[in-house]
Amino acid sequence: NGTSVEEFILLGFPGTWQSRVSLVVVFALMYTLTVIGNASIIALVWRSRNLHTPMYFFLCNLSFLEIWYTTGVVPKAMGVMLGTSQTISFSVCILQLFFLLSLGSTECFLLSVMAYDRYLAICYPLRYSSLMNSVLSLRLALSSWLGGFLSISLLAFLTSRLTFCGPDVINHFLCDIDSCLALSCSDTWPVELATFLVSIIVVVASCVVTLVSYMYIISSILRIQSVHGRKKAFSTCSAHLSVVTIWYGSTMFLYVKPSAQNSLDLNKIVNTFNTVVTPLLNPFIYTLRNKEVKLAL
Repeated sequence: NGTSVEEFILLGFPGTWQSRVSLVVVFALMYTLTVIGNASIIALVWRSRNLHTPMYFFLCNLSFLEIWYTTGVVPKAMGVMLGTSQTISFSVCILQLFFLLSLGSTECFLLSVMAYDRYLAICYPLRYSSLMNSVLSLRLALSSWLGGFLSISLLAFLTSRLTFCGPDVINHFLCDIDSCLALSCSDTWPVELATFLVSIIVVVASCVVTLVSYMYIISSILRIQSVHGRKKAFSTCSAHLSVVTIWYGSTMFLYVKPSAQNSLDLNKIVNTFNTVVTPLLNPFIYTLRNKEVKLAL
């Protein structure tokens, strides 16, 4: 009873060998498309001078984040499903948890910053270039990254102080808060409270900023007289609105709750959507719905 667990075993997804191999192929294909798609957006914005605007600068930050976000999950998940890399040390588990939650928090801040940018562009079109200049956009992007990583530091530290006496099997393909809390033999209340408070500050606060921005955006669009003008204004923010809806819906389900009582199997499915599907959808949503990007391409 006095021994502490130094490594965990990740179960991944249940099923036959053939079904797991098929899932690995799907994950590998989606991961490849995610990296190529997001890297293409970065390269496209870098090479096209007409895309050197704050909106595309924030989009590059988001694409760069998505590459690392999915890289922190998919390669290890494929090893788990193939049975070649099912163990993970406690320190690496905490490190994965820290980076995934930090990048997720940064994405919340970036999406709210992008919503604020669209609010300025649509509600104050004549003053937009002076309001959202290169200095402000750089500060907002830097604040998003710093805020995302700093907000998770305390949570990761508290999780690293938990004691694990056994069992050492995590019913997941990655290390997340719920799995660690379910296995810990020490008092998990401080970590649960910290998780809830950080979720409120990061997820809910950034979501409120995004929603308020879009309330002003939609009211401004409805006041535009011409149908063509309304359609053009809405097309500039519809792609971002789609990404926001997908991201916040799954994130709030996973983290905004008083305690870690969700089904771990259900968490696994939602985490798959959050860490594998969403990073793949982002470049295609922005490319297919944006005329400037298609023209540059």
